[in-house]
Amino acid sequence: MSKLKFKRFPGDTIVVPMIIGVLINSFAPQVLQMGGFFTGMVTGTSALVGVFLLFMGATIDIKSTPKAIKIGAVIIGTKVALSVALGLAVAFLFNDNFLGLSSLAVISAVSVANNALYSGIVSQYDDDAIKGAVAITSLSVGPTVTMIALSSAGLASISIWSVIGSILPLIIGIVLGNISPWFKQTLSAGVTPCIIVVGFALGCGMSIEQLFQGGASGVLLGLITVFVVGGITVLMDKLTGGNGVAGAAISSTAASGVSNPGALASVDAKYAAIAPIATAQVAAAVIITSFLTPVFTNFIAKKAGK
Repeated sequence: MSKLKFKRFPGDTIVVPMIIGVLINSFAPQVLQMGGFFTGMVTGTSALVGVFLLFMGATIDIKSTPKAIKIGAVIIGTKVALSVALGLAVAFLFNDNFLGLSSLAVISAVSVANNALYSGIVSQYDDDAIKGAVAITSLSVGPTVTMIALSSAGLASISIWSVIGSILPLIIGIVLGNISPWFKQTLSAGVTPCIIVVGFALGCGMSIEQLFQGGASGVLLGLITVFVVGGITVLMDKLTGGNGVAGAAISSTAASGVSNPGALASVDAKYAAIAPIATAQVAAAVIITSFLTPVFTNFIAKKAGK
């Protein structure tokens, strides 16, 4: 039997298994309730995300040059600040519904960046500082930013221990990965397999109907992430001595952001109703930004003469 082949695309590691999960939940949901370890796997999203953060943390190298630290801090700091500002604006100015987008969806999508895509884009440019900035941008992963922003604004009832618990696996991973090369190599190897399993489990919590609901607004979310937030990030990059390339290359939504709405729903039940739609919107943003971010970065690089 010939090997199964398909053309790879950015974000396919989480998107493809997610689609498979959606199809099963849409047409044969009873399969997911057969019990045993299989049902435990598809319903244990929180545990899976915790393991993913542990593995992801091990890939982060805390050693970096001062220039790389500055670039990374500027671009990811701008991105996170804008995600919070836009999310709170949606919550308070538009009654938490801006063209179908909730503050949960906006913060979940905009606050996290596809660092693998960033590294792939900037690898073609001869600038070690821009390449090394990923060590800092990688710190913004998981649902922590979303939890802190919504909780601080009084939009969510989340205890400080839930916030600490959400980032603790990442911190443990960072510590283990930086004190032991063996831990770094061993845990890092689990990132991609873990993403595949998390994607499938997330898909099993969604249906085709929900994906359609998140479709148009999800595309809008992707466009906002790249051109609105990305444009401002490019400006901040230039104002602090950069050439804008790093600011453009970070203007994507990370696949890990797809898990953020579900993570919020697990610690605050009032988000349970909108979490599936927000998840679908973030998933759409992942796909849109995966293709638009390289194009946007190429445009900015040409303007900068790179």
